Amino acid sequence: GADMPVVISLCNACTGMAVGFEGFVLNHPALMIAGTVVGAAGSLLTLLMARAMNRSLGNILFSNFGEIGAEQAEATGSLKPISAEDAAATLCYARKVIFVPGYGLAAAHAQQKLYELAKRLQEEGADVKFAIHPVAGRMPGHMDVLLAEAGVPYEMIVGLDDINPEFPMTDVALVVGANDIVNPAARTDKGSPIYGMPILDVDKARQVYVIKRGQGKGYAGVENPLFTAENCHMVYGDAQAVLAQMLQSIKELVGQH
Repeated sequence: GADMPVVISLCNACTGMAVGFEGFVLNHPALMIAGTVVGAAGSLLTLLMARAMNRSLGNILFSNFGEIGAEQAEATGSLKPISAEDAAATLCYARKVIFVPGYGLAAAHAQQKLYELAKRLQEEGADVKFAIHPVAGRMPGHMDVLLAEAGVPYEMIVGLDDINPEFPMTDVALVVGANDIVNPAARTDKGSPIYGMPILDVDKARQVYVIKRGQGKGYAGVENPLFTAENCHMVYGDAQAVLAQMLQSIKELVGQH
């Protein structure tokens, strides 16, 4: 599921090298320098992202990723839908909240609403952070760019290695459109195609809410046992609309008190 950003990064590196070779053909120093810099930076980013997934570049490019083998464990339990208003009630009284953005956030253009919700929770005294997986989204740095566009302060954005120890002490983890990067099968199921990929330990939070447009699988096409876990509830709908409902519900709850 996280292969796409790595492949895109590799393509960017190839375009840089193509420009560099064009510079050699045309004997144009500026093209040679620019192409070499872009190609080198893209290649380095590609290798770093592959390392962040705990997989080799060759495995990403040539393996049958996404094919579900017979040994993959089946998800047990059932999905537990909940309304945006009920989820907002829990968020309103949470002291520590971690947001986990994914591609669904980008598809719904909901980054601004997510930051508005974060600011509102901070006004109520909550400690709010954004957990970023190195390969979340569909391109390198996708989530970082979206949050920067929304004006999220840099100190609120925390990488995988730094944020994972905080999940067990977190009251609510709100997953917005992410799937494979929060799939605990990567830690426990050796038959899963994503086994060994570092993930965000969202399942260790006291309460997890997942905003999804539907019940479809992630980009990797594998089941996510997080969604059927006892501490997880699903909030179905477009991310921007759901976040707007949550924000409105919190305002009403605060107004009543």
